[in-house]
Amino acid sequence: MGSGRAPTCHEPYILDRILRMYAIEAEQESDGRWIAEVPELPGVLAYGQSREEAVRRAQVLSLRVLAERLEHGEALPQVENVFSIVA
Repeated sequence: MGSGRAPTCHEPYILDRILRMYAIEAEQESDGRWIAEVPELPGVLAYGQSREEAVRRAQVLSLRVLAERLEHGEALPQVENVFSIVA
């Protein structure tokens, strides 16, 4: 469901700002894989062959979880201040 408009130059900045609001904890497992977790978002846990891959996957999953919560009307105080509604 797109908005029917082209992305603005500010959207990458907004996504970066949202992702920086949530801490990602990453550590290497005994088998060599990396695991990344966002403690503030229950269920956001991702594995990768490298730290970067695990973190990137956790970021992607975080955005999906946040979008799902917004779509279902759940309050996200940390995100509500990112957007401004104009007439």
